[in-house]
Amino acid sequence: MAVPLTPALPASGMLSDRTRRRMSERLRQAGIEDTRVLDVMVEVPRHLFIDQALATRAYDDVSLPIGHGQTISQPLTVARMTELLLAGRTPGKVLEIGTGCGYQTAVLLKLGAEVYSIERLAAMLEIARRNLRATKLVHARLVHGDGHLGLPEAAPFDGIIMTAAARQVPEALIEQLAEGGRLVMPIGDEQVQHLWRFEKTQQGIQQSRLEPVKFVPLLPGRS
Repeated sequence: MAVPLTPALPASGMLSDRTRRRMSERLRQAGIEDTRVLDVMVEVPRHLFIDQALATRAYDDVSLPIGHGQTISQPLTVARMTELLLAGRTPGKVLEIGTGCGYQTAVLLKLGAEVYSIERLAAMLEIARRNLRATKLVHARLVHGDGHLGLPEAAPFDGIIMTAAARQVPEALIEQLAEGGRLVMPIGDEQVQHLWRFEKTQQGIQQSRLEPVKFVPLLPGRS
């Protein structure tokens, strides 16, 4: 049985502003160029989105378990996907598929996005709500639903970001992109996944396959 996560307390030097800035510098050295993204990665307290027992690893570049068979992505992956989504633009209205613990949601909110986020696990959604309240980021529209379907009632979206791996692109998500909008998501199976970016233009969909990644699978339905 999954144990409810306890927010970590900022009591250790591992959680200091200096530690976060060192993480941001590592991200810059790894190729993240957008200063908005680098600044926000410093501002968002990642340790509040994981279990207290893992707090000393909060700013390492690793994914960590967050309960219910889910993980929080490593900081480099979060920064990379966010940078790909923005690519020099303001974030606008963004749909996130896979709320998880709410960390990616918080990054998008800090960047000024209007965020809609779908999570299939009701228990996970409650954890995200609690974490976002703890960081005073309460303006996201969190929805218990099936990410394959998107959120047609709120479309079109300037950006869609998926934090679970699908075998193929859900057609509903392409339909819900605004012209000029971007979809960033991992595609693959349990063994091989790559990050992809799709952009909707007047001429059609432009797509780019990028680096290998590792995400939990995108599952249908909700529970």
